[in-house]
Amino acid sequence: MTRPVITPTRVHRRLSSVTATNITIPDELLPADGRFGAGPARIRTAQIEALNSAADVLGTSHRQAPVKNLVARIRTGLAELFNLPSDYEVVLGNGGSTAFWDVAAFGLVRERAAHATFGEFGQKFAKATDEAPHLQDSLILKAEPGTSAIPSPASLAEATGASDVTADVYAWPHNETSTGVATTIARPQDIDEDALVVIDATSGAGGLPVDITETDVYYFAPQKNMGSDGGLWVAIMSPKAIARAQEIKDSGRWIPASLDLVTAIENSRKNQTYNTPAVATLVLLAEQIEWINGNGGLEWAAARTRETSGFVYDWADAAEVAHPFVEDPEDRSSVVTTIDFDDSVDAALVASVLRNNGIVDVEPYRKLGRNQLRIATFVSVDPEDVKALLASIDFVIDALA
Repeated sequence: MTRPVITPTRVHRRLSSVTATNITIPDELLPADGRFGAGPARIRTAQIEALNSAADVLGTSHRQAPVKNLVARIRTGLAELFNLPSDYEVVLGNGGSTAFWDVAAFGLVRERAAHATFGEFGQKFAKATDEAPHLQDSLILKAEPGTSAIPSPASLAEATGASDVTADVYAWPHNETSTGVATTIARPQDIDEDALVVIDATSGAGGLPVDITETDVYYFAPQKNMGSDGGLWVAIMSPKAIARAQEIKDSGRWIPASLDLVTAIENSRKNQTYNTPAVATLVLLAEQIEWINGNGGLEWAAARTRETSGFVYDWADAAEVAHPFVEDPEDRSSVVTTIDFDDSVDAALVASVLRNNGIVDVEPYRKLGRNQLRIATFVSVDPEDVKALLASIDFVIDALA
């Protein structure tokens, strides 16, 4: 796909004492929608209108037809979006990805998990299984933020020096939201036949290409590409993963009721959740899935995010004062872009000026601690808005010079 070239600003000097409050970006440069957050992400106007039309469903029983029909729309829509084999199941539960990490620690890991971590969110799941008192210490392959890693027996043995690197769950993020690193999803070589591949897809699902058959559990919360609010987790599960959950349940392991994966599976088959869900989240999610499917499905969505993120990377590659944080183009995410600036630019001040002009949530992930901007290019982000954002950044840097 050919992308138009976006010319960076010419020469940038060290920032002066100009303050963020007295810089006004011309209206003709501003994006139509100034929301570029990596989470929560922007929700389309059409979804809000659909939510208004669903007022008679809000505040009604989640075990009755109107809400159960919403869940059915989501499950059917995801089966279409990801071209699921007939024996894969879409499971919904209360809580977000953080809750699912505990669900997985109780209901998917038999004895030991192996993880690759290269950012904040991958580390959190690794910590959940590593600290679980009923599990063995996890095998953790750590890569520097801005790079990627995949856990496999070979890579784990090299990284840890351990002689026994077998695990029954292998887990890593499809997209690391904190750093803007994406991975290609494929079952690692030489893992046991009954081992599960468990992928954190929270910021990747619906915006990055994936072959679901390479995974056993592909899970996400819906507030990124899925254009919804928090409060739910969704897991696409293989027959092997469903059998594992039942095996662990039948073993007598103590599992808190709210984290019981088998309970979530059984309720999902009835198009409901164990506890009352956020019905507004269901409405927004159903609308987003159907919008993506109606435009051409995952292939269309992945092409759109690839094009839009390409504007950002092309701009940064050509700029004198900026460059992509993720150096290897193969590791660069199409849905979360991270751009470093040299010392002549105060990225925090640039973000502050943008915020004062209605362009919000481009600050870097707080724990990364870099002089950078993080720009989400999820499928709901219009490519024209990204081009306008980059023109606005150029204007601000020149004004601060």
